[in-house]
Amino acid sequence: MSLLACTDLTALRHVLRAHGARPIHEQHLLRRWVQALPLDGGRHDAADFLPRTLRDALPELRDALDALAQLVAEHPAPDGSARLLIGLCDGQQVEGTLLPREGLCVSSQVGCAVGCRFCMSGRDGLLRQLGSAEIVAQVALARRRRPVRKVVFMGIGEPSHNLDNVLDAIDFLGTLGGIGHKDLVFSTVGDARVFERLPQQAVKPALALSLHSTSAERRAQLLPRAPAIAPADLVAAADDYARRSGYPAQVQWTLLAGVNDGDDELQGLVQLLRGRRLMLNLIPFNAVDGSGYVRPDWDHAAEFTRRLNRQGVLTRLRRSAAQDVDGGCGQLRARAAGPKAEPGASTARRSIAVLPVS
Repeated sequence: MSLLACTDLTALRHVLRAHGARPIHEQHLLRRWVQALPLDGGRHDAADFLPRTLRDALPELRDALDALAQLVAEHPAPDGSARLLIGLCDGQQVEGTLLPREGLCVSSQVGCAVGCRFCMSGRDGLLRQLGSAEIVAQVALARRRRPVRKVVFMGIGEPSHNLDNVLDAIDFLGTLGGIGHKDLVFSTVGDARVFERLPQQAVKPALALSLHSTSAERRAQLLPRAPAIAPADLVAAADDYARRSGYPAQVQWTLLAGVNDGDDELQGLVQLLRGRRLMLNLIPFNAVDGSGYVRPDWDHAAEFTRRLNRQGVLTRLRRSAAQDVDGGCGQLRARAAGPKAEPGASTARRSIAVLPVS
């Protein structure tokens, strides 16, 4: 198999072995790649440490790894974040976001099949899966620009629909990638396979459950192709995993004015989340062309947050990083580099503690 065909980590390892790599050489090269270090550097002299056949293949290997995720364009935001347009080796594109505090949001698919009404990522449906090496390559690319110590799987795609590749990438990042397990965040709309597989992993990531409504009917309208699992059952499964992993799970909630920011949803959240090992993240809707949804008034969102906290639900109101460059939650989609429409102006006021999503 050619190195250029290695979009998953297993195939990449096989090719390295075919070039004479033993496990120690394989680990050395893969660790240096994901940490954005020169392949022929390190405490070992390559001429003495690597087999000749592998040493001769290093230029081809370097080119093949670089081709997995190539920076097409970078759009920096005033908050220190940046939206990255990333080219893949077959010409497809995905997007990621460099986050404040050394975080990175990565994509797991080209497109998405869930079709959330308030999200741009699934507008064109699912085009293809990303291989595990393509997912890791996004981290290597970002680390060539700045340190990355946290990776959230909240970019384009639904990670549970590409579960094997995503879990393979998470295991790699939590070992050779040097990222703490709780700093690898698996975001999902909810899938029975996720709650079965995550506890079995050697590297157990943090979990973020995209809930968005406590009403099964309303949730089905907002997330039309998510698995038909009752919100109460999803919350119970997330709480169970949080207790088994040892760190709280997040519940993600995009606040949509007049849709899921009323008293009915507030009381539903209190009933479902109080006493659970969960933290609720309220994310006011970010502008998405043609969605028909509206960002709620900031004062209303802040009061919604306070009322939940007063009733025993640990809640944070978050301002999405990179929303000024269309890189916030729900705004990512593959697009060609070039001029963009001005995003809607934020009405955020710092009346309470506001944290970037990361």
